Amino acid sequence: MRAAVIIFPGSNCDRDLLSALRFAGHETISIWHKETELPKNIDLIAIPGGFSFGDYLRCGAIAAKSPIFKEVIKHIDRGGYALGICNGFQILTEAGILPGILQQNVGTKFISKAIDLRVNNTSSTFTHNYSSNYIISIPIAHHEGNYFASADDLKKLHDRNCIAFEYLDNPNGASDNIAGILSENHRVLGMMPHPERHIENAHGCQDGYPFFEGLLATS
Repeated sequence: MRAAVIIFPGSNCDRDLLSALRFAGHETISIWHKETELPKNIDLIAIPGGFSFGDYLRCGAIAAKSPIFKEVIKHIDRGGYALGICNGFQILTEAGILPGILQQNVGTKFISKAIDLRVNNTSSTFTHNYSSNYIISIPIAHHEGNYFASADDLKKLHDRNCIAFEYLDNPNGASDNIAGILSENHRVLGMMPHPERHIENAHGCQDGYPFFEGLLATS
């Protein structure tokens, strides 16, 4: 898979994400947010974690209006794959690509630790390397990770098998324990946990590696 990682002022997980994609065998490039075009041979747009534009206004709100994001939306509208991790998830919701919002954690504290997730959807490109209801350990690091959506949107997410990951022990108050969701066509994934931080032996856990390896199926 040919992947482009979008970088904004305040991104701080872009190198981690580039490294994880390369470690799993993907061709990667980085794209600065002021660019106005994407290479035509890109399969996956990946939006990393961090604090884009200092989290001013709302987390991800300014990044969602950046010049490159018009091209990201065109890529998604054409059926291209997109992945948003942590701040990337916040940006995808601010852009209206995924439903819901990310609010301040219950307890109002920044949380940074490894946490257990249940894999709900195993039919998407992002999750097919896992077994249904498989439990994985993936780090989180966020202050606004509390996913909220309307009752109608939550019902649609459940009915369309769009809930990719759930927290076993909800750390932030997210609706229905949601840690990650898919678009209706299952080609866009937004998630708060960081799979790129658990892929190598040096990380002490490799539960994120099947996530990135599975993306090779679209190459």
